[in-house]
Amino acid sequence: MTFFDETAVTAADKTFFQLRKDIVEGVVLAGSKLSETELSTKYSVSRAIIREAINRLESCNLVERKANVGARVVALTPEGLIELYQVRESLEGMAARLAAKNMTSQEIDDLNALLNTHFQKVKTGESYYQEAGDVDFHYRIILGSKNRHLITMLIDGIYHLVRMYRVQLGMSGPRITTAFDEHRHIVQAISNRDEELAEMLMRRHIMYSQRNVETKLEQS
Repeated sequence: MTFFDETAVTAADKTFFQLRKDIVEGVVLAGSKLSETELSTKYSVSRAIIREAINRLESCNLVERKANVGARVVALTPEGLIELYQVRESLEGMAARLAAKNMTSQEIDDLNALLNTHFQKVKTGESYYQEAGDVDFHYRIILGSKNRHLITMLIDGIYHLVRMYRVQLGMSGPRITTAFDEHRHIVQAISNRDEELAEMLMRRHIMYSQRNVETKLEQS
């Protein structure tokens, strides 16, 4: 089972993945209106393909429709952040607890190896939000929970909206180091099969991340 298959070959899938990436990374601006005509020109596909992509983006919470306005990219707001991160804290906390119980030793070794590669970025002071999918610390732990319903809720439901906040209001300054340290402690708890500690540390980490993004939102 894969929840992040970007190897699809259809034009509809490719357009969906590209438009989703552009929204997450702010190429298509938060809060902006989506014109089927303009997007079909931009991505060199039919309006029908754009319409399908917009519908799929709506289902993963990156696009919303309003009466007399049409489809818009969601805006990044303090209220939206709080609601999103309340859900994220609870669900990812549960994912970390289950990962401590269910991840294989090899998966834990791979998670530690991933963290080591991230350390190289931290040392150079790069923005530390991570790419999507298997190179994302959080994504690995979500899959490591081995709970299908939880994975679906997180990956299909809110993962890319969370990434939108993380990428566009990413970590900088002292938060880079502290976030990495929090990741390291979470992995240590998972490695030790300490389910309760893994959940507590993940919930705390997400709470701190929320505060960081809130500050960035206020500044912008």
